[in-house]
Amino acid sequence: MVVALLVLAGLVFDGGRALAARVTALDDAQEAARTGAQQIDLATFRATGAAILNNAAAVTAAENYLAANGETGTATVNGDTVTVTATRTQTTEILSMIGIGSFTENATATATAEQPD
Repeated sequence: MVVALLVLAGLVFDGGRALAARVTALDDAQEAARTGAQQIDLATFRATGAAILNNAAAVTAAENYLAANGETGTATVNGDTVTVTATRTQTTEILSMIGIGSFTENATATATAEQPD
């Protein structure tokens, strides 16, 4: 009975922490995508007025944002859209006693560079 209660408490406590980690991963993926979508090629913008992404700078900015927030992930650019997948690992406190040491949460977000009016 004690073991069952301990597992139930672990599911509630560590499960809640895993859900919070998923929300944090999504927030960070969204912000990283927005950061990447701001990396326009300034020379092209000044010459033509078109907001064309600097692909390398967009990927670097997005991945640096994730790293600064303690996450791993990938960023890709397709045209004027930046897609970021963030991965966050949340360690467990109670469930680690029964061999579940962590949860890995993934979230994906996109952002598009806006053309000026």
